[in-house]
Amino acid sequence: MSHNPIFIAIATAGRRDVLTQTLGELSRQTRLPDEVFICPAEPADVDREALERLSLKVTIVTSEKGSCHQRNAIIARLAGEKEGLITFFDDDFFPRPDYLAETEALFAQHADIVIASGLVLADGATGPGLSSDEAHAILRAGDRQFDQPELHDLHNGYGCNMTVRLAALNRHAVRFDEALPLYGWLEDVDFSRQLSGCGRIVGCRRMQGVHLGAKRGRTSGLRFGYSQIANPWHLFRKKTMRADRALIQVARNVGSNVTRVLRPEPWVDRKGRLLGNALAVLDLMRGRISPANILKLK
Repeated sequence: MSHNPIFIAIATAGRRDVLTQTLGELSRQTRLPDEVFICPAEPADVDREALERLSLKVTIVTSEKGSCHQRNAIIARLAGEKEGLITFFDDDFFPRPDYLAETEALFAQHADIVIASGLVLADGATGPGLSSDEAHAILRAGDRQFDQPELHDLHNGYGCNMTVRLAALNRHAVRFDEALPLYGWLEDVDFSRQLSGCGRIVGCRRMQGVHLGAKRGRTSGLRFGYSQIANPWHLFRKKTMRADRALIQVARNVGSNVTRVLRPEPWVDRKGRLLGNALAVLDLMRGRISPANILKLK
């Protein structure tokens, strides 16, 4: 193992084939990860035969279902590490072959950085999603416009590709908020703000990848709509999201659902989201809003 190891953390649910492809991308890194930790929601979410064909050290971790629970279970495996980096990848994020090499160089050159996210060349989460062929074409084209600033400060890391210094993570015992169930929307904001006093949070153009935005394994429209209100409220209450940011986030979400509900995108359940918004507002008025309430919604 290298002096400053890089560990990969992937929480996955319902995307067995996509995960296998993502692991294949990791096996082609010019700087291989020292260990890949996978925490599946269900045992069937991992193709163990495919793992045996990869040139990677892979460890399967178990936990209860929910992205925050699953990521925390991986962090617990690394609680004794005082050096190195942990890179959180979504199970449908394809990093460019030099992603980890660029990550290692960035953190070695900038001791003040605590969290870094790379440049997402295309994000299928904002549209119908991307195929692996489309992702590979985008990766081959890349973005080498390094005349633009290589680094820029961020308010928070982007959960689909986010690298954290293990020393800071373990010193301050920061974890993902398990009060945000299932998909754990905005968990990256909460996590980042907990570490914001430990160093810089940056975006780096040299770390590049494509987020497929796979639609399988996503939270239902009803549940996600409820989370669009409940999760910002929860983060505001615990002071990891300012009131103005929470209000802007909620207004943008509800506004999109209202304006698009009559002509929704084929890949978005706008009616479900809008109903979830309404249920959350009712619970807020009744004083019983909580992110965990989505577990009671069908």
